[in-house]
Amino acid sequence: MTDIAPPDAPADVAGLPARAAALDLLTAALGGRAGMDEGLSHPALAALSARDRAFARALVMATLRHLGPIDAALQAKVKKAPPDKVVQILRLGVAQAFLLNTPAHAAVATSVDLVARDKGLAMFKGLVNAVLRGLLREPPELADPDLLAPGWLQARWRAAFGVEEAHKVAEMIAEEPATDLSLKDAGAGPGIAAELEATVLPGGTLRTSRRGDLATWPGFAEGGWWVQDASAAIPARLLAVRAGETALDMCAAPGGKTLQLAAAGATVTALDRAPARLKRVTENLVRTGLGAETVAADAANWKDGRGFDAVLLDAPCSATGTFRRHPDVLWAAKPSDIAGLAAVQSKLLDAAARRLKPGGRLVYCVCSLEPEEGEGQVAAFLSRTPGVALDPIVAGEGGAPARSLRADGTLRILPHHTAGGTDGFYVARFRKA
Repeated sequence: MTDIAPPDAPADVAGLPARAAALDLLTAALGGRAGMDEGLSHPALAALSARDRAFARALVMATLRHLGPIDAALQAKVKKAPPDKVVQILRLGVAQAFLLNTPAHAAVATSVDLVARDKGLAMFKGLVNAVLRGLLREPPELADPDLLAPGWLQARWRAAFGVEEAHKVAEMIAEEPATDLSLKDAGAGPGIAAELEATVLPGGTLRTSRRGDLATWPGFAEGGWWVQDASAAIPARLLAVRAGETALDMCAAPGGKTLQLAAAGATVTALDRAPARLKRVTENLVRTGLGAETVAADAANWKDGRGFDAVLLDAPCSATGTFRRHPDVLWAAKPSDIAGLAAVQSKLLDAAARRLKPGGRLVYCVCSLEPEEGEGQVAAFLSRTPGVALDPIVAGEGGAPARSLRADGTLRILPHHTAGGTDGFYVARFRKA
């Protein structure tokens, strides 16, 4: 990395709009829960070519996956923190230079140019140039697992899983995941796997390293598959619905589990409180040719007297287990969020129990690594709900990693439990007497 432009040399501005869009996206992603989703709809990103849009997103994802080490490297070079926008530009500059292999002169010059575009920040051009040049002379270590997640989350994971397991969880943060797919027809698996150069995981999930526009992949237009993490596909399998049974997906969006239940032959009701998110469920049903009733309502207070043979509750949660695809969740989460979400989960579990027919099955899951949203919820639910008992999961059932099975028959799936990584999940199954 010796080809560094002089401070006053003109930047290679061909990719500057992409970097400006990345700045907007990173700012949105770190602005709070769901910030990344909101940022992806930003007009500046939509206006880019497909290639520049992909670059902007890859730059932000690389930055978020290494945010802790990047900040540590910057803090060692900057005595007094500059304005937040300058910090974001420095973060992107470091990610370009050391994670995306952007030529050193382009990483520095475009970062300086981003600062220069804001008249109120022009005074920081020299700082940005000096800091990035300094790091290029002394490359930082950006993969330290002890820095890849906020300290408060690391401490929680050590307390919950032990030091060694928490370290393995953190190591997964920096890894870019492959794409996991669930199939409409399991029998088509070998053919689709061959076309997508995919491997078949336990349970039937396909995993591919293919990149690019999903809509151009074999089988997409025909509705043969949908994107769904390997862990996220396990809860619906554990319900083991049969043709003719009624099934309720209580928090259905974006719809992967609804599709699984419908593909298994159940008569499915997909419930979600957000009509906009429910629209995605409907779109996926149309594309795959599967059928389900969709209802926009608050699952905890839904005014419908029906009972169901099977109920699936993938409850709203801190989503800390999804950091492989959504690294922003680690930095947007706050300790206070967990208690608030746990209260919501408790209400939804009670509502789910009321929807069960005698002998009915309930699967509760969260894509969270936090015990209050998993193990703690189940213990409290059982203590206050007579007539409902755990229906223990057995080793390997539903494609779950054997090492994820707990002594009580619930699952605590950690991201390193599957080779190549998987989302962190907690899953419990119950049966009504």
